[in-house]
Amino acid sequence: MIEYLIMIIILLGAILALIQRDLLKAAILTGIPGASMAFLYQFLLAPDVALTQAIVGSAIIPVFFALAVYKTRRMEE
Repeated sequence: MIEYLIMIIILLGAILALIQRDLLKAAILTGIPGASMAFLYQFLLAPDVALTQAIVGSAIIPVFFALAVYKTRRMEE
């Protein structure tokens, strides 16, 4: 039962990131599905996959997206 709850959290987190108007918020919110998937992998007794997912999906990808948004933002004069 908990697997289905985590999958719903993953879907809601992805939808929440998609509907954001602010790109920086959307980039940060991409970490919610990553962290949820890491918890799901840990629950399914795959700690090596969970650790990789936590590092990549919850930390590295949102940071790279946020940096890309920040670096490509238009400067108003």
